[in-house]
Amino acid sequence: MRYLHTMVRVTDVDASLDFYCNKMGMTEVRRIDHEAGRFTLIFLAGSDDIESGKAVSAPLLELTYNWDPEEYDSGRNFGHLAYEVDNIYDFCAQLAEKGVIINRPPRDGRMAFVRSPDNISIELLQKGEALEKAEPWASMPNTGEW
Repeated sequence: MRYLHTMVRVTDVDASLDFYCNKMGMTEVRRIDHEAGRFTLIFLAGSDDIESGKAVSAPLLELTYNWDPEEYDSGRNFGHLAYEVDNIYDFCAQLAEKGVIINRPPRDGRMAFVRSPDNISIELLQKGEALEKAEPWASMPNTGEW
């Protein structure tokens, strides 16, 4: 398993980039606009984690900007921790066998969510390409919030 990123929600992209990049010295390494989902993901790396203009294998900070205004309370601005795993189906099966609830099953062979005992959301991502859809995951519903 490899630690990938921590996600926080932001309400003002310019103010956030000014803080993280101009004041803290981080560098934007990737940006993805999701028209259908109405959000933008901006990935930042620390200054020591950049080589030849690209982020190396250090964890990134993901800024998530939802295009429709939201007010964040109760810690909702903190999103999740993310880890990459070799086989998402096997990893989720092992977690389930140990009593962990799979809040968002890996229906797509790519992504799942679980929660820690302190209710921290943890994203699990398949290393490389998504696995072929497989049961019981493909038809498993979400459980609770993720």
